[in-house]
Amino acid sequence: MRILGIDPGSRVTGYGVIEVTGRTVKYVDSGCIRTGGGALPDRLKKIYQGVQEISQHYQPQEMAIEQVFMGKNADSALKLGQARAAAICAIFEQDVQVFEYAARQIKQALVGKGSADKTQVQHMVKILLKLQGDPQMDASDALAVALCHFHTDQTNQATTQALA
Repeated sequence: MRILGIDPGSRVTGYGVIEVTGRTVKYVDSGCIRTGGGALPDRLKKIYQGVQEISQHYQPQEMAIEQVFMGKNADSALKLGQARAAAICAIFEQDVQVFEYAARQIKQALVGKGSADKTQVQHMVKILLKLQGDPQMDASDALAVALCHFHTDQTNQATTQALA
């Protein structure tokens, strides 16, 4: 099974693809969709097209995406929500199941504490996927979302088996 992880952003959207076989996870690809400047609708179109192209190429069965965090700037949260929507809509034609995770949940799954910083998450992504170098920060965050989904799914399966 392939999982596409997305770290949405209106200027840079990270993506990461992992392959899951049983309890084994393998790195497939990662990178960033850079929208540059310009009007928000143009940037959303680039996110949509970029995620659609990645999804068509790698054929994931599931997509994991980070939820919007409402900070102090409501305008930023709205733009982030629109970037998320563009990414989610891009995979509708392929009937990919979508899972959403909060930033704290992702950090908890990878580092063991929800207050971990980005460099700690990046380091764990590198270790868990046996990468030679550090992935780009936004790509690392997207891989972290995919890994969080993998770990959550493994935990849910183990719980279901224990209760059966």
